[in-house]
Amino acid sequence: MNNNQKYTRITTHTLEEMKRNGEKIAMLTAYDYSFAKLLDSSNIDILLVGDSASNVMAGHETTLPITLDEMIYHAKSVVRGSKRCLVVVDLPFGSYQGNSKKALESSVRIMKESGAHAVKLEGGSEVEESVKRIIDSGVPVMGHLGLTPQSIYKFGTYTVRAKEVQEIKKLKEDVIKLKNAGCFAIVLEKIPAKLAKEITDSVDIPIIGIGAGLNVDGQVLVMHDMLGINSDFNPRFLRRYSDLSNIVHNAVSNYINDVKKMQFPNKDEEYN
Repeated sequence: MNNNQKYTRITTHTLEEMKRNGEKIAMLTAYDYSFAKLLDSSNIDILLVGDSASNVMAGHETTLPITLDEMIYHAKSVVRGSKRCLVVVDLPFGSYQGNSKKALESSVRIMKESGAHAVKLEGGSEVEESVKRIIDSGVPVMGHLGLTPQSIYKFGTYTVRAKEVQEIKKLKEDVIKLKNAGCFAIVLEKIPAKLAKEITDSVDIPIIGIGAGLNVDGQVLVMHDMLGINSDFNPRFLRRYSDLSNIVHNAVSNYINDVKKMQFPNKDEEYN
């Protein structure tokens, strides 16, 4: 039995236990019932209803346009397809920044309307008050530092973060602030592997990496990227585990060919 099969239900407590035991945490994004059911039955630990739905589901260039209502819609679908994993939902841009009351209201809506288990938000000291307020209400919070896609227009690039001394210092401080505020885990995106290891070793909450090297407590990827559904995105950190783009193209081409040549349906596929 694989380590991750021994847990019948993943909770925030389970993740802490996994970190203590040195068991790596596997996390993927999901946005709909069918894929959530497939991933959950494969024993994924965490499903993230990511604001990346703005890109891979709606075709926007950035994560910024997706709304809270749209995130709740996707989250409802994922929760219905999940029985074992922890479901975490991104707070979308504009639903929490600069206003802890609004952040709490957005989080409560997600939890009540979708049935999800936790929320995730980007930022450190800037959102510290919001994190505390959300957690004090009973909603678990996952942090997100390093490259924060909702701040793309501030940074102007998707390049690796925390390479300069001042930014490294702030990142380390923000990790501690989020931990002390009560975050049960933190995603570190696109930062140097050595720094990610140092941070992971320095805190007792799970650190989930994406483009943060091997020596973190777990990894997360966007499902559409790792399955090869989206073939346009090719960062260094991405490993494709399938080529569904070509598989779908071939299947559809074969279907079209059979329809055009009147080879579908055949006699066995008809009703008498």
